[in-house]
Amino acid sequence: MQLLLVLLVLVLTFNALSVDAKVPRAVSREVYDNGKIYDITHKITSKLPSWDSKNGTGSYIWLTSSIKNGSHDNGSVFKLSTHTGTHCDAPGHFYQDYYDAGYDATSLNLQVLNGPALLVDVPRNKNITADVMKSLKIPRGVRRVLFRTLNTDRKLMFKTRFDTSYVGFMPDGAKWLVKNTDIKLVGVDYLSVAAYVDLAAVHLTFLKNRDIIPLEGLKLDNVPAGEYNVHCLPIKLAKGDGAPTRCILTSSCEKAVVVQN
Repeated sequence: MQLLLVLLVLVLTFNALSVDAKVPRAVSREVYDNGKIYDITHKITSKLPSWDSKNGTGSYIWLTSSIKNGSHDNGSVFKLSTHTGTHCDAPGHFYQDYYDAGYDATSLNLQVLNGPALLVDVPRNKNITADVMKSLKIPRGVRRVLFRTLNTDRKLMFKTRFDTSYVGFMPDGAKWLVKNTDIKLVGVDYLSVAAYVDLAAVHLTFLKNRDIIPLEGLKLDNVPAGEYNVHCLPIKLAKGDGAPTRCILTSSCEKAVVVQN
């Protein structure tokens, strides 16, 4: 009898210790295998900057069932802008007839969003103009370019308050890119590919032919410039004029300067 009591006490003690033991805090990694994989997606949090907002993304996710409140699982719902954090723009973002014709986030070309890419550093004191594009000397055949700008140095994506002074494309820079390069994926490091002073003209230029995909809000700090393979998967969101997107870079064994179909 005494032995049974001792065993019972041991079992209860073990269970109590198991329940009370602290679970190690999860760590969100951004670099894997010494740089063979870089996660260039910004984590969505309430403090992530949001377009024209002083208060950032704010509350966006809620538990509808909770283990702490007696449910057998945790379940959530969330509500976000289609242009939250790291995201892609669809042609219907600035063209109503494209939107009506179904050119939403589900129409984005995965062949454009995945493949050899260049990460380049833009001169830090300028928006991306035609002259800046010329100075970068991006060769023909390159289809995917991620432009790292002063936005990364200023850590604008880590500041909750939206900043209208971010660096982006100017209309002449967008037109030069379309006319003189083979670039189809245009990646930038703040919430818009276009400088705040001329939003519409730049987007209309890039989206007009429905073959260029703006990729916005990239996390490019601490990633060496150079050639990579980019992998981007936007949420397959019907009627979405844009979509949050998970993007990574992997070490490239294939040159970015390749014309692909």
